[in-house]
Amino acid sequence: MSLTIPPQIGLGIDAGGTATRWAVATATGEVLAEGRVAGLTGLMMKDDAGRETLRSTFAQLAQDACAAIGRTSVGRVCAGMTGYDASSQTRNAAGDALIDLMAAALAVNTSAVMLGNDVEIAYHDFFAPGEGYVVYAGTGSIAAFIDTENVMHRAGGRGGLLDDGGSGYWIAREALRHIWRNEDEAPGRWRDSPMAVETFALIGGSDWVDSRNFMYGNKSRGDIGMLALAVAKSADRDPAALAILRAAGVELARLGNAMTKRYGVRPIALLGGAATLHPIIAEVCHAHLPAGTTLTIAVSHAHIAAARIAAKMAT
Repeated sequence: MSLTIPPQIGLGIDAGGTATRWAVATATGEVLAEGRVAGLTGLMMKDDAGRETLRSTFAQLAQDACAAIGRTSVGRVCAGMTGYDASSQTRNAAGDALIDLMAAALAVNTSAVMLGNDVEIAYHDFFAPGEGYVVYAGTGSIAAFIDTENVMHRAGGRGGLLDDGGSGYWIAREALRHIWRNEDEAPGRWRDSPMAVETFALIGGSDWVDSRNFMYGNKSRGDIGMLALAVAKSADRDPAALAILRAAGVELARLGNAMTKRYGVRPIALLGGAATLHPIIAEVCHAHLPAGTTLTIAVSHAHIAAARIAAKMAT
């Protein structure tokens, strides 16, 4: 039996440093297909290699989506991408170039592409404008509030070099800092640390050169952030790992508190892979929020929300 696909469909994209998720949905909300490709960020527009990665990955995404729904076009597109800031005039100019690149790779007109920040799309997946706050911790970390005028306000999201407290990248960096400071005092001490053993297993070696090449070589922020998995895996056996995850909870609460101080107490949705690495993160985060704050730990389906937005654009 052949599948009849309605004409009003939309492609939603949630691009992050670790993975890029996509979905095709109808204006009525039915999800027709979904999948994932490699992680992408708006920062890849800075050089030729990054732009080529964007082109090839979006082309692969379009091919996968079209094959999944049995069509030659994905219709309209709504994309949320980390590393893209529509509030900056400079980044708007870069955004135009990014939209051009996306449209060409996805084989659609530029007028069919709606591009925003990834956390903005995630917000619409959980709250109506003015309803609550999203605190997102993936490779990076950020808090967002979209007011009743549909204007997005943010806290955090400054990148791993400046901040991104509580994110996967931050957790990985804190773990390696702890491990190598211990090695400064007692070389070989890593063998007695479950966190160090798990971390070095992911890096591929216990020598300093292995960690140096991993952190300062050609690894992406998403690749580095994946080291947070080693911290979570060892947390119930290594007090140092548990302490880092507790500190991550405090950092994420700081983002929620920053929004609360500005706009009052509202429900908070805690999202992202880093936020759900271990239960202690959400537990500590909630404990450091104002009394009476409702905290919901949820899985973000921003790619599906984006697909539904795109499909409604098509109508």
